[in-house]
Amino acid sequence: LQYGFINSCLQSLVIERFGQDTWDKLSSLPVFQDTFNTYTVYDDIVTLSLVQETCSLLDVSADVFLKLFGGHFFTFCKHAGYDTMLKTLGGNLVEFIGNLDALHSYLALSYQEMNAPSFRVEMADDGKMLLHYYSDRKGLYHIVPGIIEAVARDFFNSEVTMTVLNQSEEDERTGKKEHVVFLVKQTKQARRTTNESHSSAREEALFRTMRERCVSLAVKKSGWDLIRAVVCTEKGSLQCAFSPCYPNKLWMEETTFCNAFPFHIVFGEDLKVRQTGVNIQKFVPGLQASNTTLDQYFTIIHPQVTFTIESIRKFINSQFVLKSYRDGHTTLKLRGQMLWMESLRCMLYLCSPKLRSLQELKDVGLHLADLAQHDVTRDLVLLNQQRLAEMELTNQLERKKEELRILSKHLEAEKKKTETLLYAMLPRHIANQLKDGKSVEAGDFEVCTILFSDVVTFTNICAACEPIDIVHMLNSMYSKFDRLTNIHDIYKVETIGDAYMVVGGVPVPTDTHAVRVANFSLGMRVAAREVTNPVTGKPIQIRVGLHTGPVLAGVVGEKMPRYCLFGDTVNTASRMESHGLPDHIHLSPSTYSELKDAGFNIQKRGQIEVKGKGQMTTYFLLGNLLVSEDSIMGRNCLHTEHSQYQSNRGNVGA
Repeated sequence: LQYGFINSCLQSLVIERFGQDTWDKLSSLPVFQDTFNTYTVYDDIVTLSLVQETCSLLDVSADVFLKLFGGHFFTFCKHAGYDTMLKTLGGNLVEFIGNLDALHSYLALSYQEMNAPSFRVEMADDGKMLLHYYSDRKGLYHIVPGIIEAVARDFFNSEVTMTVLNQSEEDERTGKKEHVVFLVKQTKQARRTTNESHSSAREEALFRTMRERCVSLAVKKSGWDLIRAVVCTEKGSLQCAFSPCYPNKLWMEETTFCNAFPFHIVFGEDLKVRQTGVNIQKFVPGLQASNTTLDQYFTIIHPQVTFTIESIRKFINSQFVLKSYRDGHTTLKLRGQMLWMESLRCMLYLCSPKLRSLQELKDVGLHLADLAQHDVTRDLVLLNQQRLAEMELTNQLERKKEELRILSKHLEAEKKKTETLLYAMLPRHIANQLKDGKSVEAGDFEVCTILFSDVVTFTNICAACEPIDIVHMLNSMYSKFDRLTNIHDIYKVETIGDAYMVVGGVPVPTDTHAVRVANFSLGMRVAAREVTNPVTGKPIQIRVGLHTGPVLAGVVGEKMPRYCLFGDTVNTASRMESHGLPDHIHLSPSTYSELKDAGFNIQKRGQIEVKGKGQMTTYFLLGNLLVSEDSIMGRNCLHTEHSQYQSNRGNVGA
């Protein structure tokens, strides 16, 4: 299991190094999600799949990506607030690595399900540094060089290289776990800071003084007096050396020791228990029996070594966690330090109960009074109780944040649907003004081209068919017409029954309004032939009429606002449609004037009587000589079509 912190780090790496688009592609896969909660536990398969899919998408090997992740993980931890904690682990790289297990043990108080790797540093006889890496997860050891190299550069101003010496199944620890041995080599010392340079100069000067004093005193003093004289300053105080002083005997009673350290255990090479603290005796009374061995009552949880003196001594610098497993007794975990006493050939386990909260303290049957006054476990339990409460609050906030993000995403999708519907009813800029609560003023348009169309014998079709058949026919026809409005960039005003009305040059004025509407009408005629008459089974026929002139346009109504056109131009365009012929496009004189030099094939109809207008000379639009039917129907690139429009007008003008 992995906490969301790891997956969040992977997400951060992908976004920072490879871009948001790359992460969007990954998060769209079924097994992934957009965000991860820090304190939520995720299955390892999520993390491993994320690594695999990232490597596949970026076409990089897993070892390269994992090393990159290792370096980024160190930076991510620093930015997450662990900077100071990491800096205090050690004064050099060896000390830093040696205390990583202790850091993981502390973090396990908050991340209870954490299954962290283990590290052990071994200094070879030839001075080489060997790093032993143990993990329950195979194949992730490439992360380690990325982390260690980043730590060396950032904290210790050095460059290191790491090579794998050995990779095998772990035989020192229980279970089949990966054990990788790295050779760590310092290849370059980074540039020293000014303070470090001054410190180095002082050290060299001190060593030079010591050598001079050693020469001058060699004939006068010997032994310890000579050494003391060398390392003392002129004032007689020790400068560079410290030698601990041990008493001849231990000034402490056995009972006092067992009371002061109530959870200690002393055991021999054969694991037989020699001595225990008073509270260990209380909770595990069986340890006092003769010839009792420690492994009868406890198992080693961390590090997961076999329960032998040899294994324990190999990991002597690690923090040991032991767990009682005797039936009928409350499970007790102990955490502490192993100390080898060479003269007694015994091991001292100086420990305390491992507790995360006051609830765990209660569950194991302990009280704060059972912990020694000097034992920091007292403070740790109280502090971690508050920490756990803060973590739970943070977890709740992250869950709520994720819920809000999902709701916001759904809301945005619904908003887009609403806007799409609104923009289908009103021009975009008009709809935006209404959304902003602004009033929309009616506008005069000096010139535009209006088109009306209807279905020939529509009344007879309605009388002979079921209503649902009429709906299917009109929906099929209008869907094709609506698509053409987008292709030719004209505005659909309304549909009433079988009547379809569009306008070019409104609400956005354009010089090519008549050309756009004319090409749209040619496309309508082709599209109508693809719609079947439900009565005859043959293609339907439409009448189309066009007229060009001025109009007044504005929004009317509040409950269902509509963008409507007013003026004699609307009436005349309607008359052109009603006085037209089936499968013909009828043009008024003004529209003819706009199109006559634009490359269209136009036939004069002659004088006809138009209701309310008297005699008018009208025309039929037969086709476009310069634009193909594919282009008119949107089967070619729209940009090419518009270029041809402009080219047509330019050629005619020339």
